[in-house]
Amino acid sequence: MNDKHMQKLKMIPQFKNEAAEQAFWEKHDSSEYLDWSKAKLAVFPELKTSTEAISLRLPTSLLSRIKSAANKIDVPYQSFIKMIIDKAV
Repeated sequence: MNDKHMQKLKMIPQFKNEAAEQAFWEKHDSSEYLDWSKAKLAVFPELKTSTEAISLRLPTSLLSRIKSAANKIDVPYQSFIKMIIDKAV
């Protein structure tokens, strides 16, 4: 066992809300609060990603250029559009 596992783990504080919890974990190392060596794999087969279909009108020439660029990197053009938007936002 390494030194980290020999240390007494800190108590996880009670949080007022999810935002407070998120702020806490952004600044703290979870290994000081949890023994990750005892973690087990969790599987969520019914979990669905949150997506929403939208309609977007593009000039034909722009869509052609998008499809061509996506094809060059072997990615479906809809996924390519999502990648571009994600980088821009």
